[in-house]
Amino acid sequence: MTDGTSRILHRGRTAPPLAVRGEGNYLVDATGRRYFDGSGGAAVSCLGHGHPRVRAALHRQVDLLDYAHTSFFTNEPMEKLGALLVEAAPSPMAKAYFVSGGSEAMEAALKLARQYFVETGQKQRRHFVARRQSYHGNTLGALGVGGNALRREMFAPLLAETHLVAPCYPYRDRKDGESEEAYGERLAAELEAKFAELGPETVIAFVAETVGGATQGCTVPVPGYLARVDALCKRHGILLILDEVMCGMGRCGTLFAYETENARPDIVAIAKGLGGGAQPIGAILIAPDVARAIADGSGSFMHGHTYLGHPIACAAALAVQETIREENLLDAVRARGAELEQALTERLGNHAHVGDIRGRGLFRAVELVAARTDKAPFDPGRQLHAKVKRQAFARGLLCYSMGGTIDGRQGDHIILAPPYVSTPGEIAFAARTLGDAIDAALAET
Repeated sequence: MTDGTSRILHRGRTAPPLAVRGEGNYLVDATGRRYFDGSGGAAVSCLGHGHPRVRAALHRQVDLLDYAHTSFFTNEPMEKLGALLVEAAPSPMAKAYFVSGGSEAMEAALKLARQYFVETGQKQRRHFVARRQSYHGNTLGALGVGGNALRREMFAPLLAETHLVAPCYPYRDRKDGESEEAYGERLAAELEAKFAELGPETVIAFVAETVGGATQGCTVPVPGYLARVDALCKRHGILLILDEVMCGMGRCGTLFAYETENARPDIVAIAKGLGGGAQPIGAILIAPDVARAIADGSGSFMHGHTYLGHPIACAAALAVQETIREENLLDAVRARGAELEQALTERLGNHAHVGDIRGRGLFRAVELVAARTDKAPFDPGRQLHAKVKRQAFARGLLCYSMGGTIDGRQGDHIILAPPYVSTPGEIAFAARTLGDAIDAALAET
């Protein structure tokens, strides 16, 4: 298939190869070539492709109920999935709200946060604070609250004002001799100063990815940082919205990535690994105080989409979450994650052009540098990240590459986010092949 015959507006200049089927942890194109899905698409396919338990759940639900609008009915898969997630959350949650993806989840989170303060008589709260080099989705609201400079640039005139502070990016921003604790305190102090500048009584929420995603590449918060942020928000009555669209639902080795952070978010956004790609689905989980304010106020969340709580999507996600739980796949993520970290370190730890290897669980990134000594990035015009992706693809590995790691223009990183059911051999293949792809891309003129 070429652009001459395709009537699809593809993401790139040319039509990509035609995928015809999924086989476990592999995708197969029209020529019969197999590719190890080393990034799960965009950290989505947590159980690989065509998992038998998920397929069976889809068939059952199609036979029972394909669609019922949530203004008329609830449905059993949605109710069961909501109960499972609320009960599994590491901090108190009261309600779940199901949408069709991560951007929709973040859009809902922003609107719910504003409505919460309207319902509680604090209409003056209008500001969101987020972090530079963050990403929270591609709808105008979600894009507006994010700090992805590259994606924001074209649509800047359409975006609502958002106030940005520094990300937690220890590889580049932690000072020489500064402890992780001191670095976290410095970031929290910057956030407190931003609240003071705006007037804390005018701030709706602080919005952050628990573990940085596509824009910066698997940046893990230093110990204590998110707990400090949470305490600061609570002190001023500001909501904490954690975006776990990419890093949550087991990707980092715990069902929710914030489980290890001693934070108590008011709203959590999830997607990707929630349904593993079998159907489009995302969600927000809502803390009791926020849910109660809506119930005691207008009684209705002033927001909605046609496919809220879609029964087939919820059935697929429920099967994914039950599989993760019953097959002990969080243990597998931690085990395979440790193997991936070790394999990447062995292959690339001393590489002249690999500055940092970071991440948690099966969510790992490699940041490329022109020189390790000063961490200088490559010329953005070289598009090194894209070349690595092409070289990996030619070798049968799918990886997720991104440029603009540092500031939206400079920097290159590559993410690996393989399925939770990957084998040790597949993990070794991913690390080895990524190393070969990096070397081949660097050799290109």
